[in-house]
Amino acid sequence: MGSFWPLFDLRLETSRLALRPPTDADFPALLAAIDAGIHDPTEMPFSVPWTDAAPDARRRAAAQHWWRNRAMWSADEWHLTMAVFRDDEAIGVQELCAVGYPALREVRTGSWLTRAAQGQGYGKEMRAAVLQLAFEGLDAEVARTAAFVDNTASLRVSRAVGYRENGHHRLVRRGVPTEIVDFEMTRADWFDDVRRRQPPAVVRGLDACVPMFSASPPTS
Repeated sequence: MGSFWPLFDLRLETSRLALRPPTDADFPALLAAIDAGIHDPTEMPFSVPWTDAAPDARRRAAAQHWWRNRAMWSADEWHLTMAVFRDDEAIGVQELCAVGYPALREVRTGSWLTRAAQGQGYGKEMRAAVLQLAFEGLDAEVARTAAFVDNTASLRVSRAVGYRENGHHRLVRRGVPTEIVDFEMTRADWFDDVRRRQPPAVVRGLDACVPMFSASPPTS
């Protein structure tokens, strides 16, 4: 499939994890990881509360989200979904997104891990891998992320990786206005400091994908 959709051949490999865009054949394993539980049901770490849906609706919505990310892809606006595997077991998803990328060179990240895989440093490892892809492979200038003020695990990962807190805003979560902490990492941050503190990932299959991330749109 890489001949017509090069992203299927993209790989990020760390010492313990493998990240790659999921094919449809990977969906059952990812859906099983979601069904196993991502967070305490009394809490909500996501700005869109997709895990509140009933199991069948949640599975359909997850598959639609992954299909939509492929179908709506353009070099100007893209949403890269990377399934995260540990010893061939699907344990989560790491996303890297951008709008107006050729001009702005800014990315955002989002992720989830099944509860059984949390607390083992995987969140930091997979975030660092996509930041390496962004800054070293895709020439990004800025990476941004955010988390609800009570999402201590996500806040801890962002600070441990090397983001700087740069503001707050609010979103309505389950009907209640809730504070979000914003973070930023610049290209200088990555190359001057953060890169030295992260074990490098092995990136495979990127060359054929670069035009999909940053090529100018075709002219009529």
